[in-house]
Amino acid sequence: MLFMLICYNNEAQVMGWTQEEDDAVMGRLSVVHDKLIAEGKLGPSGRLQATGSAKTLVKSDPPFVHDGPYAETKEQFLGFYVIDVADMDDALDVARQLGKANPGGAYEVRPMRLYAPGEAVG
Repeated sequence: MLFMLICYNNEAQVMGWTQEEDDAVMGRLSVVHDKLIAEGKLGPSGRLQATGSAKTLVKSDPPFVHDGPYAETKEQFLGFYVIDVADMDDALDVARQLGKANPGGAYEVRPMRLYAPGEAVG
């Protein structure tokens, strides 16, 4: 079953890490990543650039674009993982493993489906 782990954290704190701090976090995350890859459970994942680089298309009539993310929040959406595990309990276990490696923030765990126009998968 596919799940998306949506990574939230304090952007100012994360973007303020020194290269050494960032490398240490990424090293700890790599241990979890390598385990998930070996188990065939890790799909696409990504680390987003700062929210200041975002543009949001607001679907009004007429549509308009504004700078920044869709919502102003205390913690920002900074990355994601797609995992293929048996159930929500397994997905939460992966989130816990990632959480031990990456300080602060939260992981939203949500079941997902892949789709293409006219066809559903998963």
